[in-house]
Amino acid sequence: MNIVLLSGGSGKRLWPLSNDVRSKQFIQIFQDEDGEYHSMVQRVYGQIKKADPEATVTIATSKSQVSAIRNQLGEKVGISVEPCRRDTFPAIALAAAYLHDVKKLKETEAIVVCPVDPYVEDSYFQALEQLWKMAEKSSANLVLMGIEPTYPSEKYGYIIPKTTEEVSLVDVFKEKPNEKTAQNYIAQGALWNGGVFAFRLGYVLQRAHELIDFKDYEDLFEKYATLEKISFDYAVVEHEKQIEVMRYHGQWKDLGTWNTLTEAMHDTCVGEAILSDNCENVHVVNELKVPVLCMGLKNVVVSAGPDGILVSDKDQSSYIKPYVDHIDQQIMFAEKSWGSFRVLDVDEEGMTIKVTLNPGHRMNYHSHSNRDEIWSVLSGEGRTIVDGMEQKVKTGAVVTMSAGCRHTIIADSKLQVIEVQLGREISVYDKRKYELEV
Repeated sequence: MNIVLLSGGSGKRLWPLSNDVRSKQFIQIFQDEDGEYHSMVQRVYGQIKKADPEATVTIATSKSQVSAIRNQLGEKVGISVEPCRRDTFPAIALAAAYLHDVKKLKETEAIVVCPVDPYVEDSYFQALEQLWKMAEKSSANLVLMGIEPTYPSEKYGYIIPKTTEEVSLVDVFKEKPNEKTAQNYIAQGALWNGGVFAFRLGYVLQRAHELIDFKDYEDLFEKYATLEKISFDYAVVEHEKQIEVMRYHGQWKDLGTWNTLTEAMHDTCVGEAILSDNCENVHVVNELKVPVLCMGLKNVVVSAGPDGILVSDKDQSSYIKPYVDHIDQQIMFAEKSWGSFRVLDVDEEGMTIKVTLNPGHRMNYHSHSNRDEIWSVLSGEGRTIVDGMEQKVKTGAVVTMSAGCRHTIIADSKLQVIEVQLGREISVYDKRKYELEV
């Protein structure tokens, strides 16, 4: 099975654990059989591989998410990097060109596209494989998955099939309705449009060339910022005369708000938290190294992370975005391809950061013009390279770097370092990268 996962958005509705570089799909909140916590993207990727161990998975995403994907899934997953956000049609067109020109898939190959963050049973991925096989042999250019609705939702578009059979031609698509209209749609046998569809690669490439002037993947990548922002539904689906839809009857949830996310949590608390006996329907997600105590609360979600603390009525948590839009602060936690960092302190004269490097990984070899840095090794073993000079480091080692010098640190085992940045003009843009042979 060839599957493209669409990974987008900053997920501000799950603040403070999501931000501009850490979208909701990377929050490690779901517990597996061994008690380990995984994110949405890790859970979905594992379910795909369980359904089809030979599946080829490509994630269409922005540059800001690549490091988190590499950190959580490793190097084997394919990534189609969008230079900027241009909605789902340009993202899918770029992914199709990537699969054809870089991965050398034939135009006759079937591709399944779906969001990266649904909360679903394993049967969903078995249905995706069935959808993929249908696309290979169907006379229709598009085959969609329609989700059996469990209530008259106002959040989703609707697909109305021509028949009540498991696979049917589509009669009409409907935009997101109000509740009463949604009830009428469901009475007509309508299905939720979950943004899941399959096609033969050549079909989407043809539609892309009809709508965009480009030669190949590299050319499309270079022109990407100039493309019109338009959804796949508007650009392709609405203009296709013959579309099939396959019904899916299993569990399917869009975990886009704290209210819906807590419904899928295995435990009421993730992280250090204490609830009094008279708390009712309270969930806590705590990423800080301090305890959270809740007493006498009802229908509340508490989320504490490096970027802030949320205490909200569960129903009201759906309306968080306008308030978060007014919060302007530096990102305090981020996952990188080599590990992660957490900002501990910020003032006018500098910044203190805790850096964790995974074994066998290293930072880029780089320099800064406007700041000095000091590394103090808390735990683990590794090597530093400063202006070409390599030295081994372990717990207790201190390394200083003046502004302008080239430096990197390499983790031979898991390495935790306190990095102190000294300077008045500290910026993420004050960084120059260099090639390094290790």
